[in-house]
Parts: sequence; structure tokens; C-alpha cells
Amino acid sequence: MNAPKVDILLAADWAASGLVQDVRRGLGSQPRTLPPKWLYDEAGSRLFDEITRLPEYYPTECERTILREAAAEIAATSHATTVVELGSGTSDKTRLLLDAYADAGHLERFVPVDVSEETLREAADMLAARYPTTSVEAVVGDFTLHLGHLARYGRKLIAFLGGTIGNLYVEERAAFLGALADSMADDDELLLGTDLVKEADRLITAYDDPGGVTEAFVKNSLHVLNRELGADFDPDAFSYVPFWDRRMQRMDLRLRAEMPQHVALPGAGIELDLASGEEIRVEISTKFTPEGLRKELEAVGLRVARTWTDPTDSFAVTLARKTS
Repeated sequence: MNAPKVDILLAADWAASGLVQDVRRGLGSQPRTLPPKWLYDEAGSRLFDEITRLPEYYPTECERTILREAAAEIAATSHATTVVELGSGTSDKTRLLLDAYADAGHLERFVPVDVSEETLREAADMLAARYPTTSVEAVVGDFTLHLGHLARYGRKLIAFLGGTIGNLYVEERAAFLGALADSMADDDELLLGTDLVKEADRLITAYDDPGGVTEAFVKNSLHVLNRELGADFDPDAFSYVPFWDRRMQRMDLRLRAEMPQHVALPGAGIELDLASGEEIRVEISTKFTPEGLRKELEAVGLRVARTWTDPTDSFAVTLARKTS
């Protein structure tokens, strides 16, 4: 077995300085927002893992079903010898894809990219044992900051799964896809997982489970701010408000102040006065149509080669290629 390599692109103080900047920018403006990446501390990651196993939350298993059925076809028709995964975590579902590439005989390199060094090192050791003839080169980095690093890998497929692209606002998404396309050479490929537009009731149920796991996950952002910035948020003074924004075609997950509140965040050097009913947007989850996604990809020079959906047409996995 080849020992995995780990490249660290994040500065040691990345999380602390990034949190302060995001809090000052997001909570200090109107409407008040928090980037969803701060949901994923140890407790948040555990809660999200629990969410993915809930019967109401369909995206994870729908995407897994697609990859199980389509992975062999993707590998057989792909030009890539390197698979890059953005926001890889444990690379759980991606192993279906890697198995297919390995079986096809042209998986030379796997490059998992994630902000968590501990998770990446554990996953890299496991993957190096599972694919002994493949070079595993993990990258500790933020995929919104370090896409330029990917240009060094030739003949690559970039996997961006889980519907994570939907967490980006329209302008952010366009900038991200443009930067991603710039990191790709002609005939490089993108494998993109996207949740599809569907009836509002099913969407709201998926983000508002009766056991309150999703509510606890979203409220965990306040616990992160209390711990990391010495803030004095009272999570019990907020209600969880998920709703379907039909115009923007996205789920909007917010926390609503149930009473007037004065909150100090000494670690960020700011204080907030929240009115009763005032909301903090913690996360969005945009839903797509195949045609709308095709237009967004074509705008940055990525041509859709094939789209797969699950049997209920709830989720899609799209293969696109870079064109001149």
C-alpha cells in the first residue's frame, strides 16, 4: 500500500479568523446571515449524519441509489484517471464511484478535499488500504478558496456531491462554477449532485423532521458562536423557521428571535440588538431543474454529457465536460 499524502493549504488560524470575518459581515448587516459551514463542528457533524438517516430526508439515499446504478457507466465513459472530491468528509458515497473506476482499471489518483484535517487523514488511510494501486493525495483546504490548486491534476473528474452546490447564493454559485471551470482542462469532467424542484410539502417535511433533529442542527450554530466567540445567545429564545421560497426555488432555514434581545459577541467585537420576530438566515438549499442547471453549466463552458435521476425523480447526478 502506498502511504497517503496530505497537503495542508489552510493556515493554522483559518477557522478562527474566518469565523470572525463571516460573523462581522453576516450578522452585522441586513438581512442577518450566517454561512452554513459553521454548522459543522463535532456536534453539528454528528447531527447532520443523523439527519441523513431520517426517513423524511431523501437526498442522501436518492443520490446513493443513482451512484450505485450509474457508477460503472460513468467510469466506463470517463476520460479521467484522477478523481477529485470537493467537501469529501469520509468519502462514503464516493466509494461507489471509486470502486467503479478501480474496476475499469484507470484510477491512478484520488484527491479528497476537505477543511477537516483529522477526518481527511482517517479517510485517506482507509482509502489507501482499499485502493492499494491508487495514489491518495488528500488536500486540507476550502473548496471556495483553493480551486486553483486543482489545475495541477490532469485528466480529472471533479465530484461535488450531496447537493452542496445548492447552499451557495446565485452570485456565489456563478463565481464558484466559473472558478471551478477555470481549474479544469479541456475534457476534464464535473460530476455534480443536485436536489430537484418538487412539491413544497415534501421539501418542508425533509427540513422539519418531527423529532427536531434539523432544528437542533440549525440551532447548533448559536452554540458554536457562544463557544468560539464568547457570545451570549440563548438558543431557547429562538424558533426554527424553515420555508420554501418559490421565487428563488430554495429552502430557506432561519432562526427567529421570539423576544427582543441584546447579544454580545466579544470575540468578534460586535453587539446585536434583535427585535422580536427578527430572523437570522443560517442556510439555503437551492433546488434545480435539469434545464436550469444546464444553462448555469454552459455559461461557464461546461457541457452536460448525461444526467441520471433516482426512480422518483427527486435528485439528479449530472456529468459535464469542459469545452473550449
